[in-house]
Parts: sequence; structure tokens; C-alpha cells
Amino acid sequence: MTATPLFAIPINKRPPRTWGTILKAALFGILFSWACLMINVTQFVFMLPLRILPFRWSRKLYYAGIRYTKGAFGALQILMSQWFAPTTLLVTFETEGMGRFTQEQIDQYVIRDSEGHPVALDLPTKFVLIANHQIYSDWWYAWCFTYFTSRHDVHRYVFITLKNSLRWVPIVGWGMQFFKFIFLARSWASDRQQLAIDLASLGREAEREGKPLCFLLYPEGTLVSKDTRPRSKKYADKMGITDMKNMLLPRSTGLHYSLRSLAPRIPDLRLFDMTVAYPGIPPLGYGQDYYTLRSILFDGVSPPAVHIHLRMFDVTKDVPIGDLADASGARSPDLNARRIVEVDIPSEEKDVFDVWLRKLWQEKDESMDHYYETGTLGSEDSPTVEIPLKLRRKREILDAFCFFWLEGLRNLWSRIRG
Repeated sequence: MTATPLFAIPINKRPPRTWGTILKAALFGILFSWACLMINVTQFVFMLPLRILPFRWSRKLYYAGIRYTKGAFGALQILMSQWFAPTTLLVTFETEGMGRFTQEQIDQYVIRDSEGHPVALDLPTKFVLIANHQIYSDWWYAWCFTYFTSRHDVHRYVFITLKNSLRWVPIVGWGMQFFKFIFLARSWASDRQQLAIDLASLGREAEREGKPLCFLLYPEGTLVSKDTRPRSKKYADKMGITDMKNMLLPRSTGLHYSLRSLAPRIPDLRLFDMTVAYPGIPPLGYGQDYYTLRSILFDGVSPPAVHIHLRMFDVTKDVPIGDLADASGARSPDLNARRIVEVDIPSEEKDVFDVWLRKLWQEKDESMDHYYETGTLGSEDSPTVEIPLKLRRKREILDAFCFFWLEGLRNLWSRIRG
């Protein structure tokens, strides 16, 4: 009789921790805390003075340094997974109009090492990333995924929204302020203009400087749980629409505003829709009963694989975000110079987008049914790209602990040799 693997056993029914597990958890806590402290110290001691100086070159160095520290945190997540919670990304994907990819189509997007093993995906670098939300570590794996989406260090250009109360959490909150994350009060009346202004600014900057951009958003707003499932069903019954089985009804407003804020400033903006599934969670089960940040990183019970099905949409062609000609600032011949953004969206355009997003979520819900039946998010003959969750280069271990001066010396030596 085969023993049930730990990841398939609810956390509250797993065997007690061993001393080895406890020591490993302590080591993780020390290394992760030290690395976060190093990142924060670098931001305050080395980067902030550059921000204060009244020179254009100092501002450029400041923003380059902050991007480096954000990349350091992204590399730290990869490294902590590699050392304490190893797993693999199993990716299938498709684009609107092309359907699921064949092996030949996938090969065009796969970056391989000298031995032919997949190490990254050569995908567009300016995108909004949305996904279903099952466990609190979803954001961890989503950020790790951006490390593998191109050759251009997209993990240095990730932006997310957070509760305003997190802004002043020591070290972590300070660091997120340096990262230019968007802090919201969770009141749409007060948040919508701030969100639109911040995203419009990020969009202008990305397009003007030719930089990547990833804005990460979870339309469900919260995790699927025994508390949130009834609320989703109650809302579906009230609105006379079909509820989901494996996820919550998505909220369209924040995503709609985000796409309308970014699309006029980034003509080639993409929408990446990730459906994520974790082994061990049964049908109609709740992810947090099997995986938490603590159980994954402290107890070392990580998912053996993170299944990802990626759908890619061209926002201006494939997503019904509405007519942007009437959006504030869209009539300006020098759009990137405008700082005004729209606050209101016509109600009929909201309704169309809401129906489109709900249909997308229904398809994701059906994909999860397929996963529970077959163990894969793709069809039986869909090629899968298997990418181990680990750093591509050993020297990036130094980046994870923010030894930026070594990075600077390496860049200087490369320029001298060049």
C-alpha cells in the first residue's frame, strides 16, 4: 500500500515536526530575514541619498538601484524555493485566435540552456497578469514565474496592489514603498483615481524607457475558502448568474480600470491569464488547508509541481475594454505627457467587460474540473514546458542577498573588456 504524500494530507492532520524540520525552518527564517534586511539597508543607505540629490544622473542611478533591489527580492524567492521548498513549473499555454500551442509553436517561445533544457519562456515583456487565487503563496509563485518569462529580468519590474495598512510594516512595508507598489484603502470611491494615476505613470515610464512591466492582479480579491464560497454563491443568486465551482466570481472593476489606464500608454500591452493548480488539493477542497507559506517554506512540504495554463491576449484587439477615444488624455497627440486619467467608465462598457471576464473565469473553472479528472490543465496531447524553480546562474545567489557592489564590479569589468 502506497503511503499518502504529505502534500496531499491536510496540514492539521500531518505528523508532528521533527527536529530536523525545525532546524531547517530556523535556517530559512535567518537567511530570509537577513536577505530582506540587506535589501532594505541597500535601499536606505545607498539608494535614498541618490534620490535626494538634485541631479538627473543621480535619479537614474536611484531608479536603477531600486530595480536591482526588486530583482534581488525576486531572486531571493527563487533561491528560497530552490533550497527549502523545491518544485517545478509545468506550463501549457495558448493565445487568443490560435488556441492551444503545438510542440512546434511552443519551441518558438522556449529558451533552452546549452544542454537543451528549458530555462525560460521568450514572451512579451509588458503585461497585466491575472490568476485564480487559492493560497496565500500564489503571489510568491506568480512573481517567480515572471523570472522565467523573458531574457529581460521582468521580475525586476513587477508591481502589485496592497492594503494601505501594510505601508509602514517595518522592513517589508518600507521595501514595498521603494518598489513603487500601489497601496489602496480598499474603498473604491477613494482608490479608483489613485490606481488609475499610478498605473498611467508606470505605463508612460515603461513605454518611454523601453522597460518591461508586469502588473499582478487577482480579480477574485481573496482566497477561495469556506467563508468566501457562500458569499460568492449568494452574489451569483442575487444577480441571476452562474456561480463557479472551484473559484470565486471575479470582480471586474479593478482590472477594467487597470487595463484602460495602461493600454493607451502601452500599445502592445498583453493580458496574461494564468490558471494555477496545485497537486494534492481534492475537488471542492480549499487550498489553504494543504498549502500555506509556513507549511511550504518552514515545514518544507511544497507542491511537487505548480501547474500553470497561460492564455495570452492582445489587450487592444482581444479584450473588450471599451472605447478609449473618450478616456481623459487619450485625445492628446502627446499622450505620454498627459498626467490626467479617466475616473468614470460608461456603464454599458463596464457590463460588456464584466460578461467577458466572467466567461473567462467560467472557462478557467472548467479547466480546473479537467485538472481534477486528468491531473493536467492542458488537453491530453498539449505539450508541457517543464521549468525547475531555481536560479539560472549561481552568481545570482549574491544578488538574492543584495551584494550589489559585486554586481557593479562585474558590470564594470564587462564594460572594460568590451
